[in-house]
Amino acid sequence: MQSGDSSSSERLRIWLEPGESGYWMRNAATGEALSHRDPRILVVKVAGVSHRSDAIQDDAFAPGRRVALVREPDNKHDPDAVAIWDADRRVQAGYVPATFAPELRGDEQAVSLWEFKDDEGRRTGLRVLIAPPDAWIQEPRA
Repeated sequence: MQSGDSSSSERLRIWLEPGESGYWMRNAATGEALSHRDPRILVVKVAGVSHRSDAIQDDAFAPGRRVALVREPDNKHDPDAVAIWDADRRVQAGYVPATFAPELRGDEQAVSLWEFKDDEGRRTGLRVLIAPPDAWIQEPRA
């Protein structure tokens, strides 16, 4: 993820548009679809959710909800680990994949973007949008 220019004319602005299992992204400045491959953002599949299948059922991880990125420098398996928690840091969904965690600066914002469900309707996976701290992300309407 590349850091964006902080000038107001270059500030990344994202609309979240409802989809079947979450939200699609649009560039608010142009109205065009914003690709998950855009270099200014990361869209990641949350790692380790299978170990937290009960925790990810919490409404705090529903698409459109803000989530917290928490560095774990004392993690014995990976000192670059970045955990993904609900905004209030009550329950953990999993981790930013290890291939992306080292490139995060620690001040990014994140939103649950998409969910995957099994045949019983239980959440089995999440994709999270990670954006620069100065990006504007529209709060989805209820």
